[in-house]
Amino acid sequence: MYVLKDNWSTYWEGFLGTVELTVWASLLALVLGFLMASFRVAPVGSLRVFGTVWVTVLRNTPLTLLFFAVLLGLPRFGLVLPFQVFAVLALGCYTSAFICEALRSGINTVPKGQGEAARSLGMSFGQTLSLVVLPQAFRSVIPPVGSTLIALAKNSAIAGAFSVTELLGTYKTINELGYNIVWTFVWIAVGYLVITLAISALFHLLELKWGVAR
Repeated sequence: MYVLKDNWSTYWEGFLGTVELTVWASLLALVLGFLMASFRVAPVGSLRVFGTVWVTVLRNTPLTLLFFAVLLGLPRFGLVLPFQVFAVLALGCYTSAFICEALRSGINTVPKGQGEAARSLGMSFGQTLSLVVLPQAFRSVIPPVGSTLIALAKNSAIAGAFSVTELLGTYKTINELGYNIVWTFVWIAVGYLVITLAISALFHLLELKWGVAR
């Protein structure tokens, strides 16, 4: 316990950094994932192509490489932002590809007749998607979206290698002070466990309320 007690402020700062990264990147991933899923099923060919390219490129690009591209590449084009913002962009964009596919899978579970009935009533594509299809698809995508955001929380550990304050990066400071490295990592693992269990509990509640009964 003395490792945690003596370094509580360091652990707490890293924990809050990871929580902040997870929250903001999750919001960005959900927004972009919803947008790309809409593009993937849109009647406009160019939008479908854009959505497909977005998902294909990001799902097949290592996250570490994406971090290098965003945190080191964008400043070369004159876009200078705090590293934490760049980390949110990298994590959010990467995860949005997986959110998109989860949402698209949910959309495909909705019977085509639902959309056809909405269009026969004069609804536009946007109205059909937002008012008819997505509310039904949402019920079936709660578990996979929750799992994806749990993965995002763990992937945020990569940000520590790019001078972003987060939980895993605390081991460097604590190790330099001469503390037992094994217990240092044990308490880091406990911190990630708290975050992932909180996300899991949240989505479990959502599933109990709105999920598909099986």
